[in-house]
Amino acid sequence: MLSIFYKENGKILLSQSEKDFLSISLADTIWIDLVQPTGAEKRAVEAFMGTEIQSRAQAEEIESSSRYFESDDAIFANTNFLTPGPDEYMMQAVSFTIVDETLATLREVPLRSFTELQRRIQVNPRQYPSGFTVFASILDQRVDLDADMIELLSKEISQYARRINEEEDIDQELLLDISQMQENTMVVRENVVDKQRLISNLMRSTKVPRSLENRLNVLLQDISSLLSHTNFCFERLEYLQDTVLGLINLEQNKIMKILAVVSVFLMPPTLIAGFYGMNVRLPMIDADNPNAAVWNWIIILGLMVLSCLIVWYLFRRKKLL
Repeated sequence: MLSIFYKENGKILLSQSEKDFLSISLADTIWIDLVQPTGAEKRAVEAFMGTEIQSRAQAEEIESSSRYFESDDAIFANTNFLTPGPDEYMMQAVSFTIVDETLATLREVPLRSFTELQRRIQVNPRQYPSGFTVFASILDQRVDLDADMIELLSKEISQYARRINEEEDIDQELLLDISQMQENTMVVRENVVDKQRLISNLMRSTKVPRSLENRLNVLLQDISSLLSHTNFCFERLEYLQDTVLGLINLEQNKIMKILAVVSVFLMPPTLIAGFYGMNVRLPMIDADNPNAAVWNWIIILGLMVLSCLIVWYLFRRKKLL
């Protein structure tokens, strides 16, 4: 899909056909937005701007020289935009190309920051005199959305902390949820750092208007605060993870302690039962008198109970129970 925003008679109009390039000049064009474009649309934009639009593969490269570079008449920048999923965040590569003061963007999926900005451009056209202003507005929208994501992460972390404090459902599933939250936090931080690197490169460029310098400085300050929040979130998740592991270990230790105590309690009775179960003449047992069988059983049972009481007394004295 192709969207062309251009100036005409003090207004910003929208066109969605590459055929309109024949009647529009590059100087009057503010923004060209490509969403899953066809080959014909991409070639038409490249011919109109007089430069190549980077492919998705080029936009996804991680080298610094591929993320941002300049030619004699154009700026090429690539960055990632996060889209929330059911369990994790997904990164969507977006390519930016600026020739003179005309911005071209290439993306594969709809993004909220682009949709909102397109609506604002048509409502307040005077606030967007050039492609550089649109570019800065996209970054501003993106930083705001990243801040919302970090705030949502912080709320979810607080919920996990509350569950742990109340000892509610502390099990392997909770540990896996915290691990997924750590992964999401790292993805958000990576995305924010990518924006920081891009804005820093823009501020060093001689092609960017000096009128945007203050705005870019504010964005860098906002990003620095977001990085501090993500670091705090990650440290808090590590603390929660250690707490959960500690509670699980304590629960396992309690189980092992119970098993150990039960085993020790049963050892003396088992020894006595095994001793008197031997097919030999034993002390305190009258094998010649069948009528004494009941008393023999009572004697053996009494010895077993007495051994249990002795073990219980020793455990209590050592404060093991």
